[in-house]
Amino acid sequence: MNDLIHSASPATRPIIPQRLEWQRAFDLCVQKTRPNIKTLADQPKSWAKAVDGRYEDFSEGFFEIGNWTSSFFTGMALLAWQEMKDKYFLEQTLRLAPVYREKVFTRFLDTHHDLGFLYSLYSVALYKLTGEKTHRETGLRAAELLYQRFNQAGGFIRAWGHMNTDEQENMAIIDCMMNLPLLYWASLESGDRKYHDAAVRQADTTLKCFIREDGSVFHAYRFDLKTGQPLRGDNYCGYGVDSFWARGTTWAIYGFAMSHRYTGDKKYLEASLRLARKFIAQLDAEIVPFWDFRLPADAKPVRDASAAAVAVCGFQELEKLGAADAVILKAKESLLNRICRDDYLNFDNHSRGVLRSAIGIGDTVGYSSWGDYYLMEAVARELFQTETWW
Repeated sequence: MNDLIHSASPATRPIIPQRLEWQRAFDLCVQKTRPNIKTLADQPKSWAKAVDGRYEDFSEGFFEIGNWTSSFFTGMALLAWQEMKDKYFLEQTLRLAPVYREKVFTRFLDTHHDLGFLYSLYSVALYKLTGEKTHRETGLRAAELLYQRFNQAGGFIRAWGHMNTDEQENMAIIDCMMNLPLLYWASLESGDRKYHDAAVRQADTTLKCFIREDGSVFHAYRFDLKTGQPLRGDNYCGYGVDSFWARGTTWAIYGFAMSHRYTGDKKYLEASLRLARKFIAQLDAEIVPFWDFRLPADAKPVRDASAAAVAVCGFQELEKLGAADAVILKAKESLLNRICRDDYLNFDNHSRGVLRSAIGIGDTVGYSSWGDYYLMEAVARELFQTETWW
């Protein structure tokens, strides 16, 4: 089936039920992105998650240090522009350029390691799509700020906290694997090797410290700032320190695959494949994973469709690298088909959210900006062979 999808021209490509479901999901994302990107441009904020899909009620400003989510909406708008050729989406996205620039040139103390999430799907994407040099400059400035969070002794990128305080200064988190493409891009774009080397060392530290012998992952890890030695695992997103957070695994699957793409180092590809197989082995007949694979019997068994969407994107990257076997390809299609059905998609125009999934620490079902974006990236990649901006 995949051969048919990818080899036939649009004029001769067979109409198959899966493709119709993917197209319907993509159209839904476009439909909801139209009002979302205008509202966000009218009043820039951090739209992260919402139980009822009302992202606009999320009480965090664009310039606050915790904002890591605004660009999931710009990413969706740029996907819509790229595939629909409707300049409205580009025009609304460009209205946000001044605040993105201000965040890294003027208010840079209020940033953290998720500059990768924010600027890969904004400045880097816009530069790649338009060639406009101001977006390149803003993207490179974001990469420099991310690099400044790199701890040379420990070989890790400090995740959280203001750079002028010691708040959380000895901690890295698994999510950072998705921030590394900003550094790889900056190294290629600027010719400065330091960005590449910092990304490689963070990937190596993740490989060494975060992945347990059984293939499960820690959410966070702490280090001795004097010696750089690893201290212990930690947790802020999974059920517990020793649990197995589903979305964290998918950050690593996708992130290691992209580190291989940028470096050619086979150990990153092997890590991505190992984690992908471990993730797939945890899935049950429902296909969409529980938000944590090691929930106690009395915990609320909430499913996380956002983790499913990120997993699909990671599997697509492995497929493009020529490394996905039949098991991974089957899981990719099964996961994507499942989250494109009505019980996971919200077609109500009164709600800004698209994909129903676990939010917060997983005990609540609602909508997340990251779930919506990765769903759209996944279906766009299947339908149009879209290149990502990571």
